[in-house]
Amino acid sequence: LGLFESPYVDVDAAPEILGRADHRDAARAAAERTMVLLSNDGTLPLDAAATPRIAVIGELAASRRDVLGPWIFDYDAAESVTLLDGIRARVGDAAVVDYAPGVGIPRRVFPSMFDRMESLLEETPDEHDDDAELARAVELAEASDVAIVVTGQRQNQIGEKSSVSTLDLPGRAVEQIEALAATGTPVVVVLMTGRPVDLRRVDGKVAAVVEAWYPGTRGGEAVASVLFGDVSPAGRLPFTWPRHVGQVPMVYNHYRTFAPQDQGERYWDEESTPLYPFGHGLSYAAFAYDNLRVDRDVVPVGGTVQVAVDVTNRSDRAADEVVQLYIHQRHGEATRPVRELKGFDRVTIGAGETRTALFDLGPDQLRYWSAASRSWVQDETVIDVYVGGDSTASLATAFTVRG
Repeated sequence: LGLFESPYVDVDAAPEILGRADHRDAARAAAERTMVLLSNDGTLPLDAAATPRIAVIGELAASRRDVLGPWIFDYDAAESVTLLDGIRARVGDAAVVDYAPGVGIPRRVFPSMFDRMESLLEETPDEHDDDAELARAVELAEASDVAIVVTGQRQNQIGEKSSVSTLDLPGRAVEQIEALAATGTPVVVVLMTGRPVDLRRVDGKVAAVVEAWYPGTRGGEAVASVLFGDVSPAGRLPFTWPRHVGQVPMVYNHYRTFAPQDQGERYWDEESTPLYPFGHGLSYAAFAYDNLRVDRDVVPVGGTVQVAVDVTNRSDRAADEVVQLYIHQRHGEATRPVRELKGFDRVTIGAGETRTALFDLGPDQLRYWSAASRSWVQDETVIDVYVGGDSTASLATAFTVRG
């Protein structure tokens, strides 16, 4: 990358480089590509002409600092685009966008290590939980065609030395979402978080949920592009999203156990499945997987097999699909996880088009580190292959590895 070709730093050049137009364009493109559509009942993408009055609710929607995330040392918040500004710019004169801060997000009494503050904040969490603001938000939603609720965690509530210990949305955020959903107006939730949050009371009550993460300098424009369908979301979850904190730690690549899963026989009083699996992410297009095959049924140890699958876009718009390949080793020197991600490919597929995704599985993908022998091992075994849109993919085939 050339990062260490020059040991010196040109401080004087920093003002000309930081925040350059092409860098800001790249920041917007990165944000658009990484947003995850968690759920959608068909309300998204929005049409400004069909929703002439839009309510945007939530303090985070108007925050220039929080949209940047926690790992920002040198920034000019005035240059960042809030979600509210991005939505207003996107709809222009086609719709009226009204804003209400709604219930407040409690602030940290002790600021994070990156805030460079020497004194405690004077505000207390209770000052932000204002019944009048909640009533105003509900009134605004009732008068609107759609309500976009931006909630999550402030940039100093997550990250090094600043993460909170709960997965709950802060303050009265869930109460507010439930109250807005009760109005009958479609509610779209936009999350600004860096980790999963407990959505059990929200799931099924709102029209859609979008995980925007902390989308950066031009994050407001990127969020608007996704909400209004200029970009079809194709981000995928890099972790398993639990239903509740009692499931943590929760991973997709666990080892098989004999823990009961049936109702009434589980080890806790909640479902054992995640709310959203690893690799999950919806699209505005509809994709179908078919014709999964390998180029040979028997592979020698150290050899390579090619996996192919056909992916068809059954919608009327082009979109990206992230094709994911997982394997499971049935037997060997050591027990292996139930599934392991061994490849993925982000493919742009036109409306009605079929594309073939190809993956090579060789020794680098099929071997594992043996703690017993302290060496890399590739067993003679049977490998199950699963391909699809997330870690629960059901389209499967298999091949045998022999010495």
